[in-house]
Amino acid sequence: MDCDLMCVLWYILPLGLLIHLLCFIFADADFTLLRASLMGHRPESKLKGLVVWVTGASSGIGEELAFQLAKCGSRLILSARRNDELNRVKQHCLETSNLKDEDILVLPLDLLERTTHEEKTKAVIQHFGQIDILINNGGRSQRSLCLETSVDVYQALMELNFLGTVSLTKQVLPHMTQRGRGSIVTVSSVVGLAGAPLATGYSASKHALQGFFNSLRTELTDFPKILISTVCPGPVQSQIVDNAFTEELNKPVTTVGNQGHKMPTSRCVHLMLVGIANGVKEMWIAQQPFLVFYYLWQYAPSFAWTATDLLGQKRVQNFKAGLDADSAYFSKPKTS
Repeated sequence: MDCDLMCVLWYILPLGLLIHLLCFIFADADFTLLRASLMGHRPESKLKGLVVWVTGASSGIGEELAFQLAKCGSRLILSARRNDELNRVKQHCLETSNLKDEDILVLPLDLLERTTHEEKTKAVIQHFGQIDILINNGGRSQRSLCLETSVDVYQALMELNFLGTVSLTKQVLPHMTQRGRGSIVTVSSVVGLAGAPLATGYSASKHALQGFFNSLRTELTDFPKILISTVCPGPVQSQIVDNAFTEELNKPVTTVGNQGHKMPTSRCVHLMLVGIANGVKEMWIAQQPFLVFYYLWQYAPSFAWTATDLLGQKRVQNFKAGLDADSAYFSKPKTS
């Protein structure tokens, strides 16, 4: 009997490892999130009727969040600085869902104007009576080398990405603790877990968010029905590169390369909603080879440093040659 059992294990264990390896090769999210997408709750059933506040809703991930949440039947607050773009997003949501005009509130918001966040939060509660989910998506990226970057850029990144997000969260959180339930979901980044060249300030702001929300989660153990979740996407098709900070505050990005190699925004957002519906506390969302970096940094940091140094060097070389930073991994540098 023992011999038969050993024979079975001899074949089953390698087969199981092979299956996991194949799954990982084709994976675009961590195993916890992928398992939830296969066997967990459906966003359409868990998020229907909930009041969801999305910042940065005028483009990119925020815009796609609005579209997919509308199809799930969630009632929405759409916030960003550009009122006309928010109205465009709202109109598309109404045209592609069963929501009515009163189910979507357009609420212009500037994360830098922290003195207005209390008033904005009260306006949301007055309109809907509650906030079930806050998705902190607003923010800007960076494309510049540290030696060339003004300190003013670093200050702006921390004010916007970190302090702006913390400020709005602090206004919404008391409402959720009073109700005893809710979700605060914050879009971080792969560079919130590991550093990357050309994004020293952006990475620092995302590391700060990771530290803040990981610590906040431990403070809320008396509120088990309040989910604190962070989302760490890799490269995603969006307009974040177009609006990135450079070495000076008002200097625009000169080169925005082809975004085709990045993860489709719709797939990233779908996985985010799966994670929210299933209470996933941290989501790693990226196509290969980027996903492997999450695991290397988590479980084999020495190997991660070696790989990051090699790819980082290539990224900087291509950036100096005038290529888009994100596509640098897939492009050859210019030759004279």
